[in-house]
Amino acid sequence: MGENHPVDFNNGSFFGWDIPTTSAAQFMKFEPDGHLRLYQWAGMDWREVSDLLRTEAGDCGYPMVCGRYGVCTNGQCGCPDAAKYQSSFFRQMDFRHPNLGCSPVTPISCDYAKDHILLELKSTYYFAFDSSLNENGTELEDCKNNCLSNCSCKAALFVHHQSMGVDACDIDTSQNNCSITITSPEFGFMDNGTSKGSCLLLNEVFSIINNEKYAVSVGDGSSLFIKVQSSYVEKPRRIKIILASSLGSLFAMLCIVGICFVVIRKRLKESNGTEVDFLDQVPGMPTRYSYETLKALTEDFSRKLGEGGFGCVYEGILENGTKIAVKCIDGFGQVKDSFLVEVKTIGSIHHVNLVKLIGYCSEKSHRLLVYEYMANGSLDTWIFGGKQNLPLPWHVRRKIILDIAKGLAYLYEDCSQKIIHFDVKPQNILLDPNFNAKVSDFGLSKLLEKDQSRIVTKMRGTPGYLAPEWLSNIITEQVDVYSFGIVIMEIICGRKNLDWSMTEENRHLLSLFKIKAAEEKLHEMVDPKSEDMLIHMEEVLDTMRIAAWCLQGNFSKRPSMSLVVKVLEGLVAAETNLDYDFTYSSVVSTFTGADPEQQVVDDATTPLLPSTLSGPR
Repeated sequence: MGENHPVDFNNGSFFGWDIPTTSAAQFMKFEPDGHLRLYQWAGMDWREVSDLLRTEAGDCGYPMVCGRYGVCTNGQCGCPDAAKYQSSFFRQMDFRHPNLGCSPVTPISCDYAKDHILLELKSTYYFAFDSSLNENGTELEDCKNNCLSNCSCKAALFVHHQSMGVDACDIDTSQNNCSITITSPEFGFMDNGTSKGSCLLLNEVFSIINNEKYAVSVGDGSSLFIKVQSSYVEKPRRIKIILASSLGSLFAMLCIVGICFVVIRKRLKESNGTEVDFLDQVPGMPTRYSYETLKALTEDFSRKLGEGGFGCVYEGILENGTKIAVKCIDGFGQVKDSFLVEVKTIGSIHHVNLVKLIGYCSEKSHRLLVYEYMANGSLDTWIFGGKQNLPLPWHVRRKIILDIAKGLAYLYEDCSQKIIHFDVKPQNILLDPNFNAKVSDFGLSKLLEKDQSRIVTKMRGTPGYLAPEWLSNIITEQVDVYSFGIVIMEIICGRKNLDWSMTEENRHLLSLFKIKAAEEKLHEMVDPKSEDMLIHMEEVLDTMRIAAWCLQGNFSKRPSMSLVVKVLEGLVAAETNLDYDFTYSSVVSTFTGADPEQQVVDDATTPLLPSTLSGPR
């Protein structure tokens, strides 16, 4: 079973972890999800005060955080990247719940062991690795062959031995020499060309750690080799037939592809010319830049600010010294449509709480948007723990909430056309140097005439922020009000609406909101990192009730954004008769209103976007 290692509790430190000093009773619990949590008696119940393994394990260092074969990257789950291989070997168990893990497309069979191959996932790690294994070292090829020859082996983790710089200084007293052996300071091959390291064979493959985002890095010298089943087809007489037919088909396909390439290229040129002509005709359009100009202003796109769902954002400087953020949009189809929507939507509107579009580029295949530079980045980096040493005080959080409300109210009531944003979330709220908030990313928005109150459209937005009436496909600006309510709760609570790192009862923020409201313990949900919020608790609780008003399952009972602004400014009182079952919707069938002038049908095929997508930075 190995050696027994004593664990000491000394002066508030337990095995290197600091335990908060208190007179209240405490206990530690090793939970089924792999977390070692510290609980403290709070007078009425036990409250979690610390996740002791988080410093070492981060979001990913737990056995089933992403299920079997799931790859965990900074708390997000996915399957082994099939794009690197010629075919897909894994698929998600449930694409709506990526944390449930992945399964092999073709199950591994011992009857076809000769068809087993190993797929290499570089810069990956595994929670069960013990650095004391194979102290003498195992050759990389031996490690791989051992797994292939063992049918029960599902994967092999190989970690190259780490060099410590100057290994030794052997002094020869007779020659008065000091012989020094120097090796590489990184994990990887030694200077003498050896490939020895530690090898761990796995009979089961639980969650895999993307080592680039892992809390405790072990360098780039760790790789996981996953065993997969290649094709069962092995009959020699069929190979010749397939080979001959493939060569004939290949020649025909090359001809077809060549013809298609010429046709598509011609159509793209025509489409691009039409698109540019259209943008030039839009009144009040921002400056149109050439691609070479933006390339120079961003120093060849060398300073990346962030990465969103449709491309990367880079920092640049105009000739007058003004900083800008340049968003490069990648792709075609839906992405191209998003570019056009964003330019048309915010190109001609101006409001202090909407991000300003300075210019754009539509040249050949290049699609770029130029925004004003927002020094403090997006709101999510401030409220979800990215800047833990700088918790926002209550007056700043309240101002951000009011700024968002004013920006959305302008979109609905003060523009010449009503604009529904469809993707209100912290990633799309940007902060200037004075923490003034501005709504950004209008790639999914829709424009309605003033007399149109509803739109029939495909589902669009981000999971976790979608209003329940999306089930009916009859949509009003109240879907943005619902998303705004969730953003208020995330700002106040300092956490995501859905957090898989928490216990099951605390995982869903709105479910917890309903429970705490019934128990009259809403104060327990307030972000504990900000002492200032505890001082202004009554005002914080009033704002939480405004959030509950915006989250009403029946969209007709939600307030307008202009009314929300008045309530936040203290001009009118908030509704108090509220239903805390926020997921309930009274609309379950297609709208059959008598007045067709009051609704518009949108046939866009915009799919539901994953939560990782975000707007300009």
